[in-house]
Amino acid sequence: MINSVASIEAGTALADEVGAAYVQADVSREVEAVRLVDATVERFGRLDIVINNAGWTKVIPHADLEAVTDDVWERILGTNLMGTWYVSRAAVPALRSAGSGSIVNISSVAGLRAIGSSIPYAVSKAAINHLTVLMAKALGPEIRVNAVAPGLIDTPWTEDWDDMRRVIERTAPLARSGRPEDIAEICLGLIRSAYVTGTVVAADGGLIL
Repeated sequence: MINSVASIEAGTALADEVGAAYVQADVSREVEAVRLVDATVERFGRLDIVINNAGWTKVIPHADLEAVTDDVWERILGTNLMGTWYVSRAAVPALRSAGSGSIVNISSVAGLRAIGSSIPYAVSKAAINHLTVLMAKALGPEIRVNAVAPGLIDTPWTEDWDDMRRVIERTAPLARSGRPEDIAEICLGLIRSAYVTGTVVAADGGLIL
């Protein structure tokens, strides 16, 4: 797991570098999700874009049903699904005021196929995909809602997932795992695409083909 102190320090340093604000929050708790949105609006006076990127998982073989405890379900669904819901709902008034708000949810190819680090993780991402479509229908035309479904991305969280990388290198048409900038590029494209909503974009180098 990523060291939280190092993560906070890195986040604060990056925010200072680009003139942003760093606010630590547990988005699985609605009160903190609301505080996160309120702090953004207070700092910048408006809110135009929300990218729901908070997530958590635990690697559990899918056949090991006994290892999937209630605590695992609650933490994964709380962070991945409810966090996305809480932040999005809290942001709606400010996004509507902006006149052309955009929400981008970070999902996973595990929400598109029966793969992923655990069954609860895959279920949470499938739920985010459907939530994306439902919210797009509910919030248009003022707010567009889309999602990106990445495959394996090289981050500190996945730095020791070498076996999975080798599988991807052998089987995916693009023969590599993804990089954060690959996903950032798609998010930016969805934010700029004024006639796209309710779309889930797979970004996995062709792994699920």
